Amino acid sequence: MGSGEWCLQKRDSFRNGSFSGNENVPEIGCLSIIVLGASGDLAKKKTFPALFHLYCQGFLPPDEVHIFGYARTKISDDELRNRIRGYLISERSASPSEDVSKFLQLIKYVSGSYDAAEGFQLLDKEIAKHEISRNSQEGSSRRLFYLALPPSVYPPVCRMIRNNCMNKSDLGGWTRIVVEKPFGKDLGSAEELSSQIGELFDEPQIYRIDHYLGKELVQNLLVLRFANRFFLPLWNRDNIANVQIVFREDFGTEGRGGYFDEYGIIRDIIQNHLLQVLCLVAMEKPVSLKPEHIRDEKVKVLQSVLPIKDEEVVLGQYEGYRDDPTVPDHSNTPTFATVILHIHNERWEGVPFILKAGKALNSRKAEIRVQFKDVPGDIFKSKKQGRNEFVIRLQPSEAMYMKLTVKQPGLEMSTVQSELDLSYRQRYQGVTIPEAYERLILDTIRGDQQHFVRRDELKAAWEIFTPLLHRIDDGEMKPIPYQPGSRGPAEADELLAKAGYVQTHGYIWIPPTL
Repeated sequence: MGSGEWCLQKRDSFRNGSFSGNENVPEIGCLSIIVLGASGDLAKKKTFPALFHLYCQGFLPPDEVHIFGYARTKISDDELRNRIRGYLISERSASPSEDVSKFLQLIKYVSGSYDAAEGFQLLDKEIAKHEISRNSQEGSSRRLFYLALPPSVYPPVCRMIRNNCMNKSDLGGWTRIVVEKPFGKDLGSAEELSSQIGELFDEPQIYRIDHYLGKELVQNLLVLRFANRFFLPLWNRDNIANVQIVFREDFGTEGRGGYFDEYGIIRDIIQNHLLQVLCLVAMEKPVSLKPEHIRDEKVKVLQSVLPIKDEEVVLGQYEGYRDDPTVPDHSNTPTFATVILHIHNERWEGVPFILKAGKALNSRKAEIRVQFKDVPGDIFKSKKQGRNEFVIRLQPSEAMYMKLTVKQPGLEMSTVQSELDLSYRQRYQGVTIPEAYERLILDTIRGDQQHFVRRDELKAAWEIFTPLLHRIDDGEMKPIPYQPGSRGPAEADELLAKAGYVQTHGYIWIPPTL
């Protein structure tokens, strides 16, 4: 099959929904994608590049898709195109300059305020022009609003969209909005934000994006757990000693100090990204792969988490963090945190889930580490080699590997720790792993909410962390200073040991070379 045929097949599958298993979607009208906050960093670095890659793969056919940028900045269409051009060129495009130029011609810019009707009325007029030019039947066109904006302006922007930019949907058309984290700063603010947006849009129209749910290895979790027989009897408290979900960065806030100081590492990473991963690791098998069945099981996990104990938390702040002129001199904001959660149910009673995240550490990685219990009646005396572990490396160098004890090659009966390794770069040579934002934007167009956060799920997540966050905000808990480029506070390793984690000494996983 030639590349042209392949793109046509993808396009047809995209239009009739067969890529998502939905065979009964009617033929519907043109698609308008509106990026609000189009002149900002998120739009330039993530949203527009994701749309470009979807375009290059045939998912955004130019004869039925148009893209609108909206922001307060007064610039022309060409000025916006020139601003984002440099972020689009990558090795993933077969003919970069030609593809980029064609894609940029799909983009039109509209300038206006976020809280005044005039700008949104002009935006609606431009969208309607596009729909008429594509001969879309009234009620069949689709409008996707991507809010690449700070949450403080979500309510007025959503109100403006509701009052000025809605389309009729009686013939299969729709209006959907995508909102970025952070969804509030605690339970109260999150619920207020949810109520304000919920008064304007129904839950099936709201897509709360958490880009971790679009990562290849995160999306693999349900397949790994429920499509492989040998995991089914192992995945419980009888065999698993502890689970770590880790996010490490080897750089500090780097120009984002003022923004980061408002939130801290728990709000920025742990309460959303890592907690979402925990849900997929710990949930029960859903009735089906329908989004609501999956999200029901995730909510059950969150509702089973016990209150966090202060003695099971270690906070840190790297030395030099307060040197940033945008950070207050006496900031109590943690740049590192280790938090132990306990799930009170039949499968996980007694198994600590260790969530760990930090900036300015000695390495950059995100991974899930499932550590199994010691072998009972160990005749090889191999405990010194370390425990079995199943590790899912989310980034970088995507991989899954199982650490296990084997016989050391040679004449002696001695043991050594090795691994069974599935490294994606080696196993899937020539296969491009999509960026998370590409996958999630495509899901919003298809109407698949599986990888988005539901309102009750968001509420349950904030209920877990709000008491701890308020104690930190009130100064009742202080971060421990740590050296940039270190593992973080030594107290965090001590907490891991208390929780039952046994570190393997002398073994380092090395990603295989091609």
